[in-house]
Amino acid sequence: MNENQKKMLGNIIISAVLFIAALIMKKMSYIYKDGELHILTGFYMALFAASYIVVGFPVLKKAFYNIRKGRVFDENFLMGVATIGAFGLREFAEGVAVMLFYTVGEFFQSMAVNKSRKAINELMDIRPDSANLKSDDGSVRTVDPYDVNIGDIIVVKPGERIPLDGQVIKGESMLDTSALTGEPVLRRASSGDNVLSGSINTDGVIDIEVTKEFSDSTASRILDMVENAASKKSASENFITKFAVVYTPLVVGAALIIAILFPLFDPGHNFLLWLSRALTFLVVSCPCALVISIPLSFFGGVGASSRLGVLVKGSNYLEALAKTEIAVFDKTGTLTEGVFEVTKIIPDGKTGILDEKGLLETAAYAEYYSSHPIALSIKKAYIRYRHENGLDESIDETRLSDIKEISGRGLNVKLDKKNVLVGNAGLMKKYSIFEKEPDTQPGTVYVAVDGQYGGCIVISDRIKKDSPYAVSELKKLGIKHTVMLTGDGINTAKSVGEEIGIDEVHAGLLPGDKLDRLEELLEKKQKDKNLVFVGDGINDAPVLARADIGIAMGGLGSDAAIEAADIVIMTDEPSKLAVGIRLARRTIKIANQNIVMALGIKILVLILAVFGIANMWWAVFADVGVTVLAIFNSMRNLNIKSYCQD
Repeated sequence: MNENQKKMLGNIIISAVLFIAALIMKKMSYIYKDGELHILTGFYMALFAASYIVVGFPVLKKAFYNIRKGRVFDENFLMGVATIGAFGLREFAEGVAVMLFYTVGEFFQSMAVNKSRKAINELMDIRPDSANLKSDDGSVRTVDPYDVNIGDIIVVKPGERIPLDGQVIKGESMLDTSALTGEPVLRRASSGDNVLSGSINTDGVIDIEVTKEFSDSTASRILDMVENAASKKSASENFITKFAVVYTPLVVGAALIIAILFPLFDPGHNFLLWLSRALTFLVVSCPCALVISIPLSFFGGVGASSRLGVLVKGSNYLEALAKTEIAVFDKTGTLTEGVFEVTKIIPDGKTGILDEKGLLETAAYAEYYSSHPIALSIKKAYIRYRHENGLDESIDETRLSDIKEISGRGLNVKLDKKNVLVGNAGLMKKYSIFEKEPDTQPGTVYVAVDGQYGGCIVISDRIKKDSPYAVSELKKLGIKHTVMLTGDGINTAKSVGEEIGIDEVHAGLLPGDKLDRLEELLEKKQKDKNLVFVGDGINDAPVLARADIGIAMGGLGSDAAIEAADIVIMTDEPSKLAVGIRLARRTIKIANQNIVMALGIKILVLILAVFGIANMWWAVFADVGVTVLAIFNSMRNLNIKSYCQD
């Protein structure tokens, strides 16, 4: 609770005590003496006045300043006119009650906003104020992170946050990345691993070579995105803002008509009666519940999504996400991990010249001098196999000779004086190893020894464990169509798409082709529904910008993709899209509940006020009561820490 809130709470308590004392004294003042009111009458009127001034002065002061600035018709003006009018009609208790409960509502609003901002401020803590810079002589000094350059070495001790993005060059530790990803699971970081600013080093000391300046670091970008989110309002928020500007003058005009014109049609011409109804009408009509609760609903939604690792750059994107109809994905790095690895070793059962160990060893030796990603994955698998079996991990280069690269097909080498072919089906056909390609998976490397087929090794981009679950969850949410756009070959793309459960696959696409396919999908969707595209690469930036909602993978995604996107998933988990959609729909539901509740109750009590059925106490509930209910309803989003169900 800040100083302003403490002061407001103090005023509420003092005013409430004075108000209760005034009510007691008013009750006692009904004792008559010689036909005159008891002397306590003057005291209770003074107590009502004091109670009113304690809570009413800040409101009247704000109304006065706003009038001077040209903003006449706001809630402060309505409260001031209505309560001063009530005092003029000698309805002291009602006048004080309206102002007191209005201040209580303002206090709850302030607390709710403060809670939401506290959630955002917790994110601020992910950006450290200092860095431990290591000099060439090995000494370490504390500097401002802005003074650290790319290529500098920083030291991060246990318990400290990593101040800048970089690569570990010395040491090993477990990192707490929950501030970035929303996930509490620790991640091991050792030499060669990339680490993100904002992560907490939990145990060992690590040296990091800085790869990004402080202003471009992950922590800084997260904070910039969250801070700027408030400037991009949703359609609902824009509607309420425009609505309040038009609505308030209209209800003031209506109150004047009730106070001045309606008595002319009343046989008794009871001006005081109609003035009282007009003042009640003013209190009821105050749009506090709408003006406060709708932005708070979206503010809470943006804050909650940030805590869950889904950074939304504006509440307008949160509202758009709720209307998702088509989900389009890039493949590599989005649905797959972007890491090639050996997934199957299949010796040929007919020739039997190689077993699994021999097939892997032969391929690894043949690919020894190659830097192709497929070659690297085979060598990595072979080294891992030898390590797991306690064997020497080095490769004896003397076993190799006569290495020839067949462009676009593979390698022809001599291994232990045997002729070895390692490559694609085209290489096998060239040397007449087989006439027809065997029925194997996409990304297959074939091996032949001395003209005999020895078997094949399947290399594939590992599908993220989360991807099938992500698509399944989207379909549960009613997403009508899922699509994958990729530059990979059709066989590989179809294989991945089928395993994940994607409805439609487009392969072999250049960046321009992806954009064309996206345009076609945009034409097919309903006008009031949206298409989201999820990607991570530089080539995805144009598509991310063109989609109704562009979503970038923040952990591994490129800077260009993150900048072009409207939403960033920090965990690199596709299933976070479903989490974001659920949270967006929940936010819209809460906002709509507040609109219906506020307008419904207000319209009902406004009608009752005109006919004299609703008095000032009804007005208090219709204004302040509904406002407090709407605020508490909006705060439900602020308490979300994990979100897996509707």
